[in-house]
Amino acid sequence: MCNFHSLDKYSVDTLSRWLTVLKSAYLKALTKLKSSFNFQLYYSGLNTKSNNFMKQRTLKQPIEVIGVGLHSGREVTMILEPAGNDFGIHFLRTDIDNAPLIAADAFLVTDTVMSSNLVVDDIKIGTVEHLLSALAGLGIDNLLVKVSDVEIPIMDGSALNYVQLLLKAGITEQSAPKKFLKLLKTVRVEEGDKSAQLEPYDGFCLDFQIDFDHPSIPKDTQHYLFNFSIQNYIENVGNARTFGFMRDIEYLKDNNLARGGSLDNAIVLDEEGILNKDGLRHKDEFVRHKILDAIGDLYLAKYPLLAKFSAYKSGHGLNNKLVKTVYSDPNNFEIVTIDDTSILAVHYKI
Repeated sequence: MCNFHSLDKYSVDTLSRWLTVLKSAYLKALTKLKSSFNFQLYYSGLNTKSNNFMKQRTLKQPIEVIGVGLHSGREVTMILEPAGNDFGIHFLRTDIDNAPLIAADAFLVTDTVMSSNLVVDDIKIGTVEHLLSALAGLGIDNLLVKVSDVEIPIMDGSALNYVQLLLKAGITEQSAPKKFLKLLKTVRVEEGDKSAQLEPYDGFCLDFQIDFDHPSIPKDTQHYLFNFSIQNYIENVGNARTFGFMRDIEYLKDNNLARGGSLDNAIVLDEEGILNKDGLRHKDEFVRHKILDAIGDLYLAKYPLLAKFSAYKSGHGLNNKLVKTVYSDPNNFEIVTIDDTSILAVHYKI
């Protein structure tokens, strides 16, 4: 051990000069390292000096809508309220005293039969996927959703009414940077012949394949590739309705499901064709709705994704399992911010 009390003035001056030299060399090396990795540091959200990042979004004002729960069949009032930076998406049951806030979080999903349902302290909020899809589709990060019953209203069976409602309330940028979950490794889950996968991708892309043996769902309409942008979402996915088969109706209602279902909020098929008089909005509306659902389910990751999603016959349960599997290993992903002049930012222009 060096005893500084025993050093003479010359030795102390020499040591001081060496420390100054070493400090200078360290600072130069650190500056060079930061310069070399400047893009990566910024892209990873570590560069806090720049203000040119994409910003979080919320609503300009609250807005209210009344509808019917798809599975409960009961009338429900929903109020969408603006929320602050980094609040995320939370639900609140207004029909229950002292109800907890329920986060839009994949790890709170306990039931995926016919929908995605969140539960905290035995308090449930159901069928969240269509609203979450609209929020993801419009790039909204922070929102408080107040609901007067157990389920989000189904509206017309798509996300169209939600999109219209959100645009009517108005969308505003906030001060905090918008955060994305960027896939670093390919993650895949399977159940029987069904599969869902996320892989690294510079943007957000969904590639979905369904498999139905029905004369009104031709094989050439069972695959859809969707490259995300807000405009593309509004025009090509947001208005695709949920669907069901007459042969399943009795079973569903016996199990307290689809009690609010009708031709006004779903495409209904019998063995021969489509029962809705107005037909389809797209010839491949069925697979487009599966993409709408997947966008909502994946938003339970709590961030918009920078990834390619590929799925075969996937549903709410497998989508949820995929998100949880991503989070099971911190090496699968990183949370990043994006420069608002990048090509990715263009996809989020309204």
